[in-house]
Amino acid sequence: MQKIRTNSLSRWERVRVRAHSMENRCYKEPSPQSSPRGRGSKIFVALVGSVLLLASRAFAAQSPSEWEQTLAAAKKEGIVVAGIPASNELRTAMGEKFKNKFGISIELLSARGPENALRIVTEHNAGVHYYDLLVSGGTTPLSLVSAGAADEMANYWILPEVKDPKNWWGGHIWEDNISTRKYAYAFLCYTTETVWYNASQADAGEMRSFDDLLNPKWKGRIGFLDPRNPGSGQNTWAFLWKIKGEEFLARLAQQEMLINQNLRQLADSLAKGKLAFTLGLSHYTYAPFIKAGLPVKPVPKIKEGGHANNGSGTIAVVKNPPHPNAAKIFVNWFLGKEGQELYGKTMVQGTRRLDVSTEWLKDIGSQGCKDVMTVEDYLRLETHLESSARKIRAPATALATKLLK
Repeated sequence: MQKIRTNSLSRWERVRVRAHSMENRCYKEPSPQSSPRGRGSKIFVALVGSVLLLASRAFAAQSPSEWEQTLAAAKKEGIVVAGIPASNELRTAMGEKFKNKFGISIELLSARGPENALRIVTEHNAGVHYYDLLVSGGTTPLSLVSAGAADEMANYWILPEVKDPKNWWGGHIWEDNISTRKYAYAFLCYTTETVWYNASQADAGEMRSFDDLLNPKWKGRIGFLDPRNPGSGQNTWAFLWKIKGEEFLARLAQQEMLINQNLRQLADSLAKGKLAFTLGLSHYTYAPFIKAGLPVKPVPKIKEGGHANNGSGTIAVVKNPPHPNAAKIFVNWFLGKEGQELYGKTMVQGTRRLDVSTEWLKDIGSQGCKDVMTVEDYLRLETHLESSARKIRAPATALATKLLK
């Protein structure tokens, strides 16, 4: 028999050659006294079966996992593009970490959620594909869902730590919790800290209830992130509509508030003492001013309590993303323990992941929902899910449009 040179064969082919050789060594012509079903035949079958089993295991060991295949494909794509909240700190921290970890470039488009969402929908309608993902807050990603510009999130989950609902407080919670429950994933939940004051212009004791904002002393000295547009300002206005009613909001509108869509301008006005209070801005907007030692602080616990907020805590994948494999790597890293720790600490917002601590939020007057309330309480207090958008945000926004001209 011709000798086969095995050093030029693949590992799988070498295993098959060894199995064939063993078969020849094990097989003997049955004696007249023995049956084809006799002892020698059984040994032969057992040995060949064992060899084939080992061969299949060796082949499986060589076969790359779904994660490895996706990562290799992602590196060939070379980049992932994501819209993120307007935070330079987040852009720097997340960009450096992701690229260093995976060797994939990342372009982070830092802007208010509605601005990124509008661009994504406009490009989608024009057949343009630039963004892969959108990380934003509140109801912002619902505009992508309604426009058909979002892809199913579950298609991008690979790692068990992300896919398993047991790793998340409340299980998997969807921003689009009525119409679809598969496009916009809500990953944060914490008690709000969107009411801020300038300690050189007001004392913390002067703001114990939302009713204190109606004091004539604060006329012209309150800033509000425009509640007529999706975002934290609208979320805060909807919460006030829910707990204080329309009469309160009508009186608040008479306080000649500074209504602005520009986060930076509102924060700057508070930091410089032009305003005494702002509503609708989150901690990450004030981070540079706090580091600079300016007297901006979140208002301590208010009598009416804070609502269950998800801040900038939703993620959606854009329909037909230009870098689908890189998008998968980003989604699994971002929703994993490491990504959620980095995002939560940078944005000063609390994740729903059970293996990531949110106890540190107490230091800034906020708390993670999973630390202080039941899931039932959260569903009763939140104002950001699609169900609340229909029942609460829609009429509250209509009132804002009427009052804030």
